[in-house]
Amino acid sequence: MMWLDSLAAKAVACELPTRDEALAVLASGDDELMDVVAAAFRVRRQFFGRRVKLNYLVNVKSGLCPEDCFYCSQRAGSAADVLKYTWLKTDEVIASAEAGVAGGARRVCLVASGRGPTDKDIDRVAGTIAAFKDRNPDVEVCACLGLLSRGQAERLAAAGTTAYNHNLNTSGGHYADICTTHEYADRVSTVESAKSAGLSPCSGLIAGMGETDDDLVDVAFALRAMRPDSVPVNFLIPFDGTPLGGRWELTPQRCLRILAMVRFVNPDAEVRLAGGREIHLRTLQPLALHIVNSVFLGDYLTSEGQPGAADLAMIADAGFTVEGAEQAPGEFTAAPARPDLVHVRRRGAGTALPANS
Repeated sequence: MMWLDSLAAKAVACELPTRDEALAVLASGDDELMDVVAAAFRVRRQFFGRRVKLNYLVNVKSGLCPEDCFYCSQRAGSAADVLKYTWLKTDEVIASAEAGVAGGARRVCLVASGRGPTDKDIDRVAGTIAAFKDRNPDVEVCACLGLLSRGQAERLAAAGTTAYNHNLNTSGGHYADICTTHEYADRVSTVESAKSAGLSPCSGLIAGMGETDDDLVDVAFALRAMRPDSVPVNFLIPFDGTPLGGRWELTPQRCLRILAMVRFVNPDAEVRLAGGREIHLRTLQPLALHIVNSVFLGDYLTSEGQPGAADLAMIADAGFTVEGAEQAPGEFTAAPARPDLVHVRRRGAGTALPANS
């Protein structure tokens, strides 16, 4: 399709699309979906080839947050039945993070609930990061601790922190509909503080919170203006016991269009497939790899992901390469033998057991 060819060419040249072009991606029909994915893949391939970067989350302090973010299972007043615990000890964090590294992760993300860290919290996290980096000097560390105060980003950077994550989550115009205890501008300020301290900026969004197409384009353009190195795209996990519990407005096709729009707007950023991918993309997850170049391996903060081995198999089966793997599957590598997938039929016709129907 000519409009998609033009859009992909602009993105390859790192030219910003128009708002109308971004909106057209979100409004495209199911008959155009594979064309949208193919156009986004041209951009992904230009900047990242067929590599997939694996990231691993460690929830170092879970639940009991004083903020009221409507989408969050850890929010103030949440009735979601999630794990709640205070700061993990350094050895506990390292053990969990190294499990992710053993699974192939090139970056570990240490996340703590709360409005923002105290200086004592920064000391704690900085010490943990320094200890982890001593053991794993080649692994990137991203911290996500909430709103930062003056000087805190610099102290994290001095400890060996690679990046800082603080998502914009949605547009400025929609923000008051999903949170009242802090403002959109607070999030922008924290990302800028991290960037000024020399930390790699990581900021993204959550889709499926009642936002409009205009809201999605607004936040994608706001992210482009901030120039984050990585852009995680989350899809709402509608936990019971939260204000957005029961909101299921995303389809797999819608998720792919959102990912493609983000890729066209932020062509050379590490677009990361994040929370909610399993429950919203479902069997279309492999198609998303043609758009994103980064995924979270394993579990999320308060919900379980699909098994890490399933993620690795999905990446290999789709013909992509895990970044840093010594022997990558590549596009033309023969699929490994999977005798575990062969099952002799013992049900249905000729048996006393019900058929598989």
